[in-house]
Amino acid sequence: MKANCPSTGGDNNLAPLDLLTPTVFDNNYYNNLKGQKGLLHSDQELFNGSSADIKVHFYATYPNAFFNDFAAAMVKMGNIKPLTGNNGEIRKNCRKIN
Repeated sequence: MKANCPSTGGDNNLAPLDLLTPTVFDNNYYNNLKGQKGLLHSDQELFNGSSADIKVHFYATYPNAFFNDFAAAMVKMGNIKPLTGNNGEIRKNCRKIN
């Protein structure tokens, strides 16, 4: 990770959130969390002995539940109206202000 994510620069470098199947959309992200291999600290906090552990176990065990819940969440997100004009901006690169 240190080679791919240097302390300065490297703003356009990418790292997979799922080490097991980085090019497949599946539920292995949750298996990574169970194995303490979450890429982002904030994600790994989903599996740290708290009440969220139940969801991590559930989605790791039942991929169809993950897919169904993900689809429902995407529909909800699709209904969010983005702020535009003077109220906000749509970024060309989500990691950088235009």
